[in-house]
Amino acid sequence: SAWARQPPICHATSATNIANTAHNHQRRCGPVLRVGKIGGLLLSIAAMNRKTTALTSAMLCLMGLLPACQQQTSSPRADVADDQPVVVSSTPKAAQQAASRLFDDASVYGETRALLVLRDGQTVYERYADGFGPDSKLISWSMAKTITAVLAGLLVSDGRLSLDGPASVPAWQRPGDPRGAITLRQLLHMSSGLSHVENGDPVWTSDTVRMLVLDGAHDMAGYAESQPPVARPNERYVYSSATSVIVSDIITRTLTPSNDPAVRRQAMDEFIRGRLMEPLGMASLRVEYDPKGTLIGGSIMHATARDYARFGEFLRNRGVANGQQIVPESWVDFMLTPSSTDPGYGGHVWLNHERPTGSPRNLWPAQGPADLFAMLGHAGQFVIVSPRQKLTIIRLGVSTEPQIDAVRDELQKITAAF
Repeated sequence: SAWARQPPICHATSATNIANTAHNHQRRCGPVLRVGKIGGLLLSIAAMNRKTTALTSAMLCLMGLLPACQQQTSSPRADVADDQPVVVSSTPKAAQQAASRLFDDASVYGETRALLVLRDGQTVYERYADGFGPDSKLISWSMAKTITAVLAGLLVSDGRLSLDGPASVPAWQRPGDPRGAITLRQLLHMSSGLSHVENGDPVWTSDTVRMLVLDGAHDMAGYAESQPPVARPNERYVYSSATSVIVSDIITRTLTPSNDPAVRRQAMDEFIRGRLMEPLGMASLRVEYDPKGTLIGGSIMHATARDYARFGEFLRNRGVANGQQIVPESWVDFMLTPSSTDPGYGGHVWLNHERPTGSPRNLWPAQGPADLFAMLGHAGQFVIVSPRQKLTIIRLGVSTEPQIDAVRDELQKITAAF
């Protein structure tokens, strides 16, 4: 749509630019009832007693779900590339053809904004949509979960967190509370047993939406940690963005005992910068916090395609970046080991294994290496890593659910070409 082709307007979801998004939404998609501040974000939300189609429209627009008003979630046009790819001559023709299709047919694939392919650490294909370039910071959505898992692994390797001890959540420590038995491993495997609805119908019944923009937005970790148990820990797999916020809160409480939001943000900022961004060279990474100073570790981070590639390469190299072992190899092993409740999911990362009957298709287990894994995000964000092929592939953009299936098929063709 014309709206989807507007220049980027969001930089790390800054307050001013999200406010502009709300303004443009009102102009293009109908009235927004009010704009409320949520931490570093300004999101369009309706008055709580008026759950109308305007609320649904505004929320979906801001989350990139309405094709007619998809906002840009990237940095300003400081570095606008033309839309011609950079291709190494050795890149297989089949891979080049699949990559071109992702850009050339928006009706089938949605809008591909960045595509980057690395072979053995070297870029063999790089292309951006018109209006985007190597310096454009693009939203992670749920790819953030894998970054959060690595942050947890750093503290486990430091001896400050236990993978299999009770998770350090104060609200769960009352005598007789069954949640007190939940471990960090179970949280990272999405098998805590807590009640959660990731995708609701109507949209405002989703716990993820309620946590991000409705009644849970003022204290996302508090909202997530207050959910009741509906199963025993490690009994079943339930994908949950709220679970990743719980992990973020555990990390922050380990870094500082303070409840002051500014102190919590500073502690996490310094930890991320010193232990992840600088060692990996991910200078573009920007993260977001809720008003309580909790990292929104399940869904809202921004980085360039090249920095997402650096993170994928870091995992492909088993925790090594720039010649240094940043996180122990044993932690990467944990992340890439299938969980007992869903073999297609590890420690906050997707695996190329068959999933239980009835589960959605996320990768291509029958058509790709067993060691292939991925970071996946809402609206068609992909970081695909195939260690056996020494491949890392980044696709960033905006696609609907049917289009994501088509995108996945083309990405499978790219991996198969090498």
